Amino acid sequence: MRAESIKTYVTVPPTGKGGAFWLFVEVTTDNGITGVGECYGIPFAADVAAQMVVDTFDRFVAGSDPHHVETMFRRVYSAGFTQRPDVSTMAVFSGIEMAMWDIVGKHHEVPVCDLLGGRFHDRLRTYSYLYPLDDGA
Repeated sequence: MRAESIKTYVTVPPTGKGGAFWLFVEVTTDNGITGVGECYGIPFAADVAAQMVVDTFDRFVAGSDPHHVETMFRRVYSAGFTQRPDVSTMAVFSGIEMAMWDIVGKHHEVPVCDLLGGRFHDRLRTYSYLYPLDDGA
């Protein structure tokens, strides 16, 4: 099983509500399994951020076994001259990494929490944010 392709999806909240955008990725393997991830806090325009994800995938991840997340991380992390990437590089890789874990979980038919050591809590408090209704102003 090898990571074969990536798609990016940018969602934009209504103007003046919430953050600038959210960037999701979908990675597909050569055997048809797809994994989904979310990139956090990339401090660039959405189209630039999406291209950064595609470029990172093409240069460091394409053709890799999704089980080898640590190897992919080290390739991305050490690619720069200083071997200390900025926060945008880690934000880009965060979505790719989540997608890889999603793929591995689907491949083995187990939840990702089991891959990471097992469920720790039976219940968690949740937080949600809903945009207010447009008051027509």
